[in-house]
Amino acid sequence: MLKRKDLDETPIFKTEDLRNAFYEALHEAYRVGKSDVELKKALKQLASALKPTKVLSGDLKEIFAVAAEKLEQSRANRINFCERKEKAPWKLWGTEKVEAKALEQMDDAVSLPISVGGALMPDAHQGYGLPIGGVLATKGAVIPYAVGVDIACRMRISILDVPCEEFERDRRRFGEVLLRETRFGVGIAFDPGMRVHEVMDDPLWKKPGVLKENFQKARSQLGTSGHGNHFVEFGKLTVEADIDEPTLKIKAGTYTALLSHSGSRGLGQHVANFYSELAAFLHPELPENLKRLSWLELDSEEGKDYWEAMELCGRYAAANHELIHKHVIAALGCGVLGYVENHHNFAWKEEFNGEEVIVHRKGATPAGEGKLGVVPGSMGTPGFIVRGKGNPESFNSCSHGAGRVMSRAAAYRNLKREDMKNFLRAREVTLIGGTLDESPEVYKDINKVIAGQTDLVDVLAKFEPKVVRMAEEKAQWTQRRNKKKAAGEAEVCM
Repeated sequence: MLKRKDLDETPIFKTEDLRNAFYEALHEAYRVGKSDVELKKALKQLASALKPTKVLSGDLKEIFAVAAEKLEQSRANRINFCERKEKAPWKLWGTEKVEAKALEQMDDAVSLPISVGGALMPDAHQGYGLPIGGVLATKGAVIPYAVGVDIACRMRISILDVPCEEFERDRRRFGEVLLRETRFGVGIAFDPGMRVHEVMDDPLWKKPGVLKENFQKARSQLGTSGHGNHFVEFGKLTVEADIDEPTLKIKAGTYTALLSHSGSRGLGQHVANFYSELAAFLHPELPENLKRLSWLELDSEEGKDYWEAMELCGRYAAANHELIHKHVIAALGCGVLGYVENHHNFAWKEEFNGEEVIVHRKGATPAGEGKLGVVPGSMGTPGFIVRGKGNPESFNSCSHGAGRVMSRAAAYRNLKREDMKNFLRAREVTLIGGTLDESPEVYKDINKVIAGQTDLVDVLAKFEPKVVRMAEEKAQWTQRRNKKKAAGEAEVCM
């Protein structure tokens, strides 16, 4: 007999209004002697059919008649894909090293019947569904894959009351604090009770489904960072003119700052995968090139559930950064002069031409008029604090970073770790961990990326990384952790 767990992972069983009808049909099918093989095949046919009432034959057609009718009706009541006479408009910022595939993905996105318009930022490169650096505005619907797998991946910078001279004299101590107070990598967690935040008290965690199922994982990963391009680092912040904003009031000058980049960890991935599969199930009519752009209508049960889950992922990701900064700063024993933070993988309800639209930013930073944001470079190149100009052509957005020009696989084929070390050494950057596929060479020139969006943002400050903490190569991680345990001390390496 098919297990309840296996059935719950089937898209048909992810919608409450269909679940009961299909359970009743399965119960009847088993009563008359149908096998698991027959039923798995029938469920697969029904899930992928444009007309579920037409795909089965014989007694299976009769057994699943009510469920198939409910499924067909649920699809008929939704916005379905049809060819548009004209695609929604979109605009490109910066043409240097923007892949043809990224342009093609953006063109696909604005062909959806729900699309209002879009924009592609100067750090753009190929992604899944919507390109990285893509901005897409839709009407009445949200696209889980256009938000991304790392929901609410975000930035936070804290300006510290530590003189730059003191930081330079004591860099090793700063690195040791990063080693003690941060955790990086897939499945990494702090010991129970070491990181606590009120976000885990949110009543949404008790709602049956993907949030409840991932509560323990989320609690264990609280205050940690992922792998790849996630980091926590100290550096020098140069402020050209006085800044007077609600969260950041500082004079022109040079400061020590703490910068972090990470998201909602395993929670976000599970939420994204669950609702992306559900959206694809609800839109079998989409052609293959648009499957990853399947949407959920916001007035539907599924759309409301996703929006709730996405927003909780946003609060959870913000809590992660808050805890990282809180514990690192406490370990240093210093104060904070101000901070800036922002999501760059998220969807927002915003107004455009007098109407509410859903603005998806997948690797793009909110840049509404007067809004502050952080645009990082790489482990060895600068990042920037920017102020948005509120350009409606970009749907009030700017880039989220430098943008890749080399895939991770290509980096391992073509680059050498020694060259990466030499690059960092020349810029006086201490790297703790870090992988070759995150070498500065795999990214576009951040200065050119910033120069390509002067109509979107003003630069307020420049951040230069100096002590950088990232996930290690897996083999190195194990080796160094064992070495550190044996030596009984932290290891900081170039």
